[in-house]
Amino acid sequence: MGACQTPEILGDPGAALDCIEQFSAQEDGRGADLLLFPECFLQGYLADEQHISRYAFRLGSSGFAAVLRRLASVEQVLVFGVIEADDGRYFNTAVVVDRGRLVGRYRKTRPLPGESVFTPGEDYPTSVLHGARYGVNICSDTQFSEPAAMVAAQGATLLLVAAQNMMRRRTATRFKHLHHSMRAEPARETGMWLVSSDVTGTRDDRIAYGPTSIMSPQGDIVAQVPLMTTGIVVADIPIVSR
Repeated sequence: MGACQTPEILGDPGAALDCIEQFSAQEDGRGADLLLFPECFLQGYLADEQHISRYAFRLGSSGFAAVLRRLASVEQVLVFGVIEADDGRYFNTAVVVDRGRLVGRYRKTRPLPGESVFTPGEDYPTSVLHGARYGVNICSDTQFSEPAAMVAAQGATLLLVAAQNMMRRRTATRFKHLHHSMRAEPARETGMWLVSSDVTGTRDDRIAYGPTSIMSPQGDIVAQVPLMTTGIVVADIPIVSR
């Protein structure tokens, strides 16, 4: 299982796909069965209606079909964030792609107040990889108990958290070492492993430190990409029946 800490890429799906291919080809990435990427990674996270209306994909569109074709040669299962358009609404979505096939989709159920452009999702789908059932939460979902609990209730032993914490510098500094303690709570409450992926870098007056990590069901950090660096963290997660 691998999680990628990436640069922020805004409004350039081609560059985001380049990044996915590059990470999947790295030595560490080749050893993982699944790679997780950040929230809204394909088009870049901006909760701005102009950005969202310009770059959103319908998942059944020819444009998204081209994205899937581009990823058909990637061996790992890929989970990455997408700005999704559907029937006049927009969703903050994470898709599951296996060798160029769309095999799963989760829509963020707990958008922040500043994300009113996104319609909240209503479902908590799970998937199975090599006998391990897993589900997805997106960023602020982890501030609430229900999203993780709904995944665990289906027998999942692994929670993937796609995040994007490019924040104003003062806020980012305040939360720099709090993200792990916030994510540890759903891990401990549900007994699931938790794998998170985030961006890093700077934009104007904002900064993203990360973190990208793998956390045990006890809330302990098993592995982490260093803050303010890009890279992959990989760990073997035991398959446990629930």
